[in-house]
Amino acid sequence: MHPDDKTITKDDLDIVTLQSILMNGIYNDLGFMVRGNQLMILVEAQSTWSANIIVRSLIYLMSTYQDYFTNNKIQLYGSKKADMPKPELYVIYTGEKEHHPDILSLKDEFFPDTDCCIDAKVKIIYLSDSDDIINQYIGFCRVFNEQVALHGRTLTAAKEIIRICRDKNLLTEYLSEREKEVEDIMLTLFDQEKIWNIERDNIRATALADGISQGAAEKEQNMIVGMLKENVNINTIAKVAQMTVEQVAAIGKKAAVL
Repeated sequence: MHPDDKTITKDDLDIVTLQSILMNGIYNDLGFMVRGNQLMILVEAQSTWSANIIVRSLIYLMSTYQDYFTNNKIQLYGSKKADMPKPELYVIYTGEKEHHPDILSLKDEFFPDTDCCIDAKVKIIYLSDSDDIINQYIGFCRVFNEQVALHGRTLTAAKEIIRICRDKNLLTEYLSEREKEVEDIMLTLFDQEKIWNIERDNIRATALADGISQGAAEKEQNMIVGMLKENVNINTIAKVAQMTVEQVAAIGKKAAVL
């Protein structure tokens, strides 16, 4: 993100990721403040393209700013101009670039023909020829998707993902040090998704058999609310429930979970 800056170390970074879905109403992938609180960087990972990426990033930014102002006792209703870090918004996109832009603009996407009073810009990071950690992560995600498509969500897939990534020098150091841990994490996620899929299919099968779609819908919503309360990633829930992220968020808000 800032390859020319060779002086910043991990000790100069403070994590400000929104952690609790129950307390904040939303949570993001990664947020950190750089030395001296002069720069705040928020990063999201996305496997499918959606212009709504920028809306979510803006919401995360405002929530992070709110926490920053509260934690630093900054008064926004006084006459003194607030001291705040400069924001940078990024999305690591693991899909193909195709016709997608390098910069996603709120105004250009949602209000292209009007004089909009607000804009926000997100830099999209795609796979490139670089060997940096971000490109390795994108490569890992692609290997993950390929092997799951071939072997399903199994131990074979988990082992093949790690083997191929080692051969391709993708996150090699991390995977070598934590191979068993990474396998266990993947298998746990696979098992959870199987359970959720079975539960979802049972609910929908009951609805078809009994002709009681309203009751089935309520059961499915209860399952989604339960997953939200367990801090399951909202993108994962959307995939399992075969819904959009916005639909899952709406259920969470209605249930006062979000």
